[in-house]
Amino acid sequence: EVQLVESGGGLVQPGGSLTLSCAASGFTFGKYDMAWIRAAPGKGPEWVSAINKGGRNTYYADSVKGRFTISRDNAKNTLYLQMNSLKPEDTAVYSCATARDELTVSSMIDLDEYDYWGQGTRVTVSS
Repeated sequence: EVQLVESGGGLVQPGGSLTLSCAASGFTFGKYDMAWIRAAPGKGPEWVSAINKGGRNTYYADSVKGRFTISRDNAKNTLYLQMNSLKPEDTAVYSCATARDELTVSSMIDLDEYDYWGQGTRVTVSS
């Protein structure tokens, strides 16, 4: 059974930092591209970032580029999202997701490309 369990969310002031983790099990983590997807209060899910299976290639939404860093440790079956310079508009539930197939630049923003999602961890950016 595929399991994705996120952690690391919380309340942080604007300008602060958080690191999210996603512990994966039930599949061969190192064989799949992965992504972070967020859902702000009252809004639909939004693609945030993706990383290829080897961890060499990373991609970001324009709204987080330069502030967020995605990474993975295939030996630990864990995906990370380092978030710096957080803004109130980053407030959302952040979920990790597995890609059905190898991602391309055009496919990675399509949420239908992801078949397993975790329950998410809540991030609130507020003073």
